[in-house]
Amino acid sequence: MTPFAGIVGQDTAISLLERAIAQGRVAPGYLFAGPAGVGRRRVALALATLLLGGEDRPAIQRRIGDRNHPDLLWVEPTYLHQGRPITPAEAEDLGVKRKSPPQVRLEQIRDVARFLSRPPLEAPQAVVVLEGAETMAEGAANGLLKTLEEPGNATLILLAPDTAALLPTLVSRCQTVPFRRLAPAELATVLTTQGQGDILQQPEILALAQGSPGAAIAAWETLQALPSEVLAAVDPFPQTLRSALDLARLLAKDLDLETQLWLVDYLQQRHWHQSRSPQMIQALETARQHLRQFVQPRLVWEVTLMGMVA
Repeated sequence: MTPFAGIVGQDTAISLLERAIAQGRVAPGYLFAGPAGVGRRRVALALATLLLGGEDRPAIQRRIGDRNHPDLLWVEPTYLHQGRPITPAEAEDLGVKRKSPPQVRLEQIRDVARFLSRPPLEAPQAVVVLEGAETMAEGAANGLLKTLEEPGNATLILLAPDTAALLPTLVSRCQTVPFRRLAPAELATVLTTQGQGDILQQPEILALAQGSPGAAIAAWETLQALPSEVLAAVDPFPQTLRSALDLARLLAKDLDLETQLWLVDYLQQRHWHQSRSPQMIQALETARQHLRQFVQPRLVWEVTLMGMVA
């Protein structure tokens, strides 16, 4: 059975890759361009399995899934904690309060160069998968550009939302493979198959997901993880200045920046479904912009919520 089996809604991407493999024309660099959560990671795992697998494909697929194959390097955006990069999973385990979104850092790109400087140990070639390629700063992107120019015996797979999110010089050195959002029926199939059928009864979550099963599951898990007092305080919004100030303090104290940004998205969807108030949606959008600019979160929420009360 092909490693691509069971991936829903990405027939075009899979067809392009299967044709390249069949013709022996695998590119040294691929850009999987499309929204997160629609299957880019699964297709990257499947392609890595085919490139590294040889004859013992099921066993290789398990090792690649566990990311412990010596000829596979999987890079994801990181936070900087006590002078070292840590993954989002590590940050959660350590209880690190995240004040800015993760990014792919220059040192990680240097790790890629070091990884590719040695010959493959078990497979015919090496494979590097780089998630969140759009989060690279210019220095890291330029470092990756040098690697893409001379990747050696390797294939690099970059995951990004679209070509506009990367330097044009990076895009020009990769073959772009398009990924699309899933249709409602496809989305329902994936969620049901993964035991997440309850999400189909959550219109705000589905609106946030916009055809991405991964985004729908992540949003549902985030919603369920919110403190109960936060959920009670935001639905409905505060009706007095005092309650607005109390909620602002609660949000800034209990939620990290990423969760606050997610909450803005969720509240926009929820209140658009309930009231369709352009003023409320715009107020929340302004809050998002200020949070991304690292304005003090409590001040952002105080101004936003007090404006809604007024």
